Amino acid sequence: MAVIRVDQARKTFGEVRALDGVSLELREGELLGLLGPNGAGKTTLVRALAGRVRLDDGAIELFGRRLSPADARDGLGVVPQELAVYPLLSARENLEAFGAFNGLRGAALRERVDWALEWTGLAERAREPVRRFSGGMKRRLNLACGVLHRPRVILLDEPTVGVDPQSRERIYDMLARLRAEGVSLLLTTHQLEEAEVRCERIVVLDHGRVIAAGTLAELVRDTVGEQRTVALKLDRAPAAPLAGLVAAGDGTLWRGPVRDVDADVAALLERVRDGGATVEDLEVRRPTLQAVFLHLTGRELRE
Repeated sequence: MAVIRVDQARKTFGEVRALDGVSLELREGELLGLLGPNGAGKTTLVRALAGRVRLDDGAIELFGRRLSPADARDGLGVVPQELAVYPLLSARENLEAFGAFNGLRGAALRERVDWALEWTGLAERAREPVRRFSGGMKRRLNLACGVLHRPRVILLDEPTVGVDPQSRERIYDMLARLRAEGVSLLLTTHQLEEAEVRCERIVVLDHGRVIAAGTLAELVRDTVGEQRTVALKLDRAPAAPLAGLVAAGDGTLWRGPVRDVDADVAALLERVRDGGATVEDLEVRRPTLQAVFLHLTGRELRE
């Protein structure tokens, strides 16, 4: 079941086509990654889903109901890239304010605020002004403010930008707890390693269009191919070149493709031994999401 469906979404700002016929769907309980270079249309799409941008054409459905920008987004939560918390208020006061904005009152509000403080690990700092918090703490609070009202679908725009690895792991642990409760997540990120590990499916936008969509395995198959790459570090340069591989530096570093890992790597190690060298390190890499992304969008800087 699709909880969000976008059909041929189009939006122009002056001469810029921010969205040029985007179609996608977010399935129930899914973590869907939305990737693309700067200016690809990701933020415009998220804002349209949230009701902050009016489409020129196309349709958006939430839980099977077609939406206009003025329609209420019941069941939808939004976590923006920009920190949306009040720095002079405490964590508890921020949560109380955002809970009230989303219609929570009385005992229900108090229960959800207490839950959020525990969920974020901020219970012991609940009455401290947010301006004293670290970047990771602010990000966790920012996330909590967007989900306090128990939305079934959450739009996450770069939720881990600018945080340390420990805070990033904590945030994804928090998101995993939401998914365990059946919440569906749409995640925009430039952290390709995160998307590769965390997302069930991935949609790639560029120039306002969907240029690829599917699981990582499907994207790899349809773009760069499933061929692995082997990298060798030898103690010395072999007596003869290693056919099929390319040497770097002083001849002790070799890199190249392999199709059958078992057979090709075994044969390669035998050639190394025959050449009088010893393997100090060996790595076999499968195609990555970064390779797919660069294949699809190019290496040119987008600023």
